[in-house]
Amino acid sequence: MKLVAPKPFTFVGGARAVLLLHGFTGTTADVRMLGRFLQKHGYTTHAPLYRGHGVPPEKLVTYSPVDWWRDVKEGYNTLLEQGYEEIAVCGLSLGGVFSLKVGATLSVKGVIPMCAPVRPRTETAMQAGMLAYAQEYKKREKKQEVLIEKEVTALAEKISLPLKQLRELMAEVREQLYMIEAPTLVVQSREDEMIDVNSAEIIYEELGTDDKTLNWYEQGSHVITLSDAKDVLHEDILAFLNRLDWSN
Repeated sequence: MKLVAPKPFTFVGGARAVLLLHGFTGTTADVRMLGRFLQKHGYTTHAPLYRGHGVPPEKLVTYSPVDWWRDVKEGYNTLLEQGYEEIAVCGLSLGGVFSLKVGATLSVKGVIPMCAPVRPRTETAMQAGMLAYAQEYKKREKKQEVLIEKEVTALAEKISLPLKQLRELMAEVREQLYMIEAPTLVVQSREDEMIDVNSAEIIYEELGTDDKTLNWYEQGSHVITLSDAKDVLHEDILAFLNRLDWSN
């Protein structure tokens, strides 16, 4: 059974734009509700889809964070090309890491990293997350359990390089945190099952800006945008965006 791949989206609202970035093994569906919510409140939102995401996991491991960073920059440039001169960035997990990289290297009004790791919890946890994604994808393809086990085992031998590159990206972005001068809202679920939640404290402490807030959410999982905390999260993000120094 062939699954339909998710697509990038642009929800046109007002002149203020927000670049929304999904996580590793995730898709634009992870930030779609947030995008619609912000559109309803006058923001234009755009979410790129990283290469190798939303397609068979064997394709994912043929790409790297270098490719996904290129997708992020293309998303940012898409908004510029459409005439949006003021852009905030908000990202989940790997997208949160990229939101910090955007904040350090590109012009933005504000930065919102959500459940963003700047150090891996453990190598085992990262590998388990990747393989769980592969297994779930293959189940949705309606493959037989025996075939799924065989393909996931084969995939496990190919993921060490992408995971190494993700670790290197986290280390690189941590070194860039002092360069972020835009107002920043750090979002972290206290019950995050995927990352070391101390990353949130590290990000907050090492940011270059003095205009920074760390919001902890008692409810909610790693994919906080789809969790029980999403409604409160939406309102908090909107309040943060509304107070930024937009020119329009």
